[in-house]
Amino acid sequence: MAKDIYHNHVREALESDGWNITHDPYYIRIGEVDFFIDLGAEGVIGAEREGQKIAVEVKSFGSLSKVADFHEAYGKYGVYRKALRQDQERVLYLAISEQIYRDFFQKPFIQMVIEEDDVKLLIFDTESKKVVSWKD
Repeated sequence: MAKDIYHNHVREALESDGWNITHDPYYIRIGEVDFFIDLGAEGVIGAEREGQKIAVEVKSFGSLSKVADFHEAYGKYGVYRKALRQDQERVLYLAISEQIYRDFFQKPFIQMVIEEDDVKLLIFDTESKKVVSWKD
C-alpha cells in the first residue's frame, strides 16, 4: 500500500498540533471488505482536543487534473465516512495542502460540494509541516 507523498508531512503536523498518532494506517473491516485510512489520531493536548479521535485521509492532488484528483479524494472520503459509522467516536478529515486549498478548493463549485456534503478538511503547510487550519 503506497503512501501519499505528504503522508509524513501530515503525520508530523498532527503531532506538533497536539495529536497522538494511534494508527498508521487506521484499519477498519466491514464484512469482508478491508479499508486502510492513512492515519488515526487521538487528541492529547488541550481541553478542546483531549480524548477526541480522528481519522485522516491524505491527498496531494499531484496529477495534471485537479478535477480527477478531487473525484478520487471525494469518493474515498465518502466511502471511508460510511465505513467509520462502525467507529462513531472517530471523525474523518481530508488532509490537503494550503496551496491546493487556495488554488482549487476556493472555486465556488468545489466549495458548494464540500459544504453540502460536510467534508471536513485539515489544511497543512508543506514547508513547515504544520496544521494551518481545520475546516469543520
